[in-house]
Amino acid sequence: MSIFLQDVRFALRQLWKHPGFALTAILSLALGIAATVSVFSVVYSVLIHPSPYAHANRIVQFRVRDKSGSEDEIYVSRDHIADLRNAHAFEDLVQMDEEYLADTTVDIPQDVDVVYLSGNAFPFFGVPAYLGRTFLPSDAPPNQAPQPVVVLTYQYWQRRFNGNQSVIGQPLRLDNRNYTILGIMPARFTWWDADVYVPLDTTASTDSSIYITVMRLRPGVTRAQALSEVRPIFQQMIREHPNLWIEGLEINIQGVGDRISRSLGSTLYLLFAAVLLLLVIGCVNVSILLLARGTGRRHEFAVRAAVGGSGWRIVRQLLTESLILGLAGAALGVIATYRSTPFVVSLLPFQLFPRGLEIPVHVPVLAFSVALAILTSILFGLFPALQLANPEIREVMQATTQKAAGSVSSRRLHAFLIAGQIALAMVLLTASASAIESFRTVIHTDLGFDPHNVADFSIPVHKHAYPTWEARANYFTQLRDQVARTQGVTSASLAIVAPPRSTWDFPIEILGRNTFGTRLVDINLVDPQFFTILHIPLLRGRLWDESETQRGARLAVVNQEFVRRYFPNGDILGHSVRIPRLQGHPPGILAVEGSDSWLPVIGVVGDARNGGLDQPVKPEIYVPYSLYMVAWIQVLAQTQGDPLAMESAIRRQIAGINPEQQVSYPVQSITERIKQEPVWAREHLIAVLASVFSALALVLATVGLYSVVSYSVAQRTHEFGIRMALGALRRHILLNVLSTAGISVGTGLLVGLILSFGLSGLLSRWIGNTTSNPFLVLTVGLLLVVVALLACIVPAFRASLVQPMKALRTE
Repeated sequence: MSIFLQDVRFALRQLWKHPGFALTAILSLALGIAATVSVFSVVYSVLIHPSPYAHANRIVQFRVRDKSGSEDEIYVSRDHIADLRNAHAFEDLVQMDEEYLADTTVDIPQDVDVVYLSGNAFPFFGVPAYLGRTFLPSDAPPNQAPQPVVVLTYQYWQRRFNGNQSVIGQPLRLDNRNYTILGIMPARFTWWDADVYVPLDTTASTDSSIYITVMRLRPGVTRAQALSEVRPIFQQMIREHPNLWIEGLEINIQGVGDRISRSLGSTLYLLFAAVLLLLVIGCVNVSILLLARGTGRRHEFAVRAAVGGSGWRIVRQLLTESLILGLAGAALGVIATYRSTPFVVSLLPFQLFPRGLEIPVHVPVLAFSVALAILTSILFGLFPALQLANPEIREVMQATTQKAAGSVSSRRLHAFLIAGQIALAMVLLTASASAIESFRTVIHTDLGFDPHNVADFSIPVHKHAYPTWEARANYFTQLRDQVARTQGVTSASLAIVAPPRSTWDFPIEILGRNTFGTRLVDINLVDPQFFTILHIPLLRGRLWDESETQRGARLAVVNQEFVRRYFPNGDILGHSVRIPRLQGHPPGILAVEGSDSWLPVIGVVGDARNGGLDQPVKPEIYVPYSLYMVAWIQVLAQTQGDPLAMESAIRRQIAGINPEQQVSYPVQSITERIKQEPVWAREHLIAVLASVFSALALVLATVGLYSVVSYSVAQRTHEFGIRMALGALRRHILLNVLSTAGISVGTGLLVGLILSFGLSGLLSRWIGNTTSNPFLVLTVGLLLVVVALLACIVPAFRASLVQPMKALRTE
């Protein structure tokens, strides 16, 4: 033990004498560990274990997808729910519904997102309450109205009650009805992004009542088998309600984590591959440093051997130094991991993840990375140790002391490692440049509308409020007018949905063309100010006026893509379209008489990208919002400055009309909504993290190259002195050093080029942009050449300044 402690003390003194070497090696390992573990922790939490629910891999929903790829939930009627419940494929089934209620406990009512769940829901999900309890059978007895009880989500409990545990058993007044608070769910239980859960009342169900359903597959039943069994049920639904379905609809089955894995799976795996490369580059960097340092100490170890030191003693000393480096790098890496993981999580696009998603550090991967770092240090510390354990004492002592050049094999190994670093760095930099270019393309997408200084306020209409068409139309008009009167607001508009996803997909008919069910177009219900605020130009015809809005005139305006698709000759004005789904269903949906009849087309407006940034412009029809009023409305406010600065004033104006009707959802500017688009958020995440990892890889490769060239120059000082004594010019020495390093760099660039083009297909699918763009590859190559030149120029210039006589006297 005393000998080991001596080795440790000596190793620490050696590392203290060479702080640049020690810090570079330690930081290389720490950066690789922190980046790898942070990203994999996200991958594990999001893709491998995303849900807190019991048997989450067997919880499924059925969804419908149209020809354009748009998906939506399937609402199932009471009779067909019984059919699904009796299907052999399913072990259990939960019914659910959703609406907004007002929290009337407080002075200024606040909207609450209420999800109604059947009584078996919480046993179905298998998640116990964090505080209190969930529903019991007595809370929702069969064939009876449920008790007025409520279970809160953790997020709503924190927001509304500041985490006060005494709320259990207290009343929560929703729409002026008291509900007893039974319990609080854990933070990860965020089903349907609800605020609260209330027992579903099915006693008032009729044949037309529809619900969202969630099923759990029986063990051993595949999704394909379940889909095959229930497809006849959905086909029967289509036959019973043909006006609600279009041709070409596809029924599919989706697990609870499929949406996340589909939207972010490739992105996260790409980032994980990037950090693995970074970890490899860091380990290679340490290898280069250890090999260079070990080879540079040949004379020292020869002296030790000459005075009686054993080969095992030399090996043990080198391994002790390597182990200390590995442990120090691993320890710093662990600390950095716990610091960097929250940073990586903060960059994640929250709208693509479930609320309350917890991303702890993944300990097994942390242990693997630490072990890899320590193993790398030991392995590449052992290689020179074994070479130098039994040195040829006479040969080494007769050579120049500390300037003895390394063996040809060590030089080749250094060159190989440098080339490998450059190649991996080039792959990372090329992927990063491609990701940045892809993100730049998203940023500069032509929207067809101007989102600046516009915010939208969503106001739901609560149950039993404004039950007649006249009352609701008057309320909506008051909302717009009051917002428009707010100081700092220049204009206001009404729409059912707001950009950048401001449409519904509905089947339509065109008068004179019997093709209903084959045309699926985007629909939005707006007022004429909508086009003015968003600067969507009127190209032909006219817009409806305010008087036509007030009476719910049956009119339509189409976009340019609609004309190109269905009227290539441009003679659209005067033709009529029909949207059969525009039918009233009181009290939720109120429509004028004949809302589903023929609508004359009176104008053509410019194309706006309303289906998402990554989707092509589709045919679109705009109709007056008063024609078909649902139980909510969006108020768009255009302001003189930052629209969010006007939020409080606008909220007061809205509350002044009806205090029980409040703005729901966080108020956002249209610009912010665009930034929260999945494609924008995904491309931004890739661009930022890939750039960070590529920059780190570039720094590590630069440090590795600088270390090797500096080591080579130091070892060849005597050689350079002889060359200059024999007449070599300083520029010859400079070029000699640069050309030697240039061979390794050039080889690395060539291998990196081959890898970039070879992996182009895979990386292009993950990034969304090609990595074989000649301009990008050339730019990255030039960047690496410049960086390599900067890394080599200082030691090369130092070599050219060697004084021949001084170098020869170092013998």
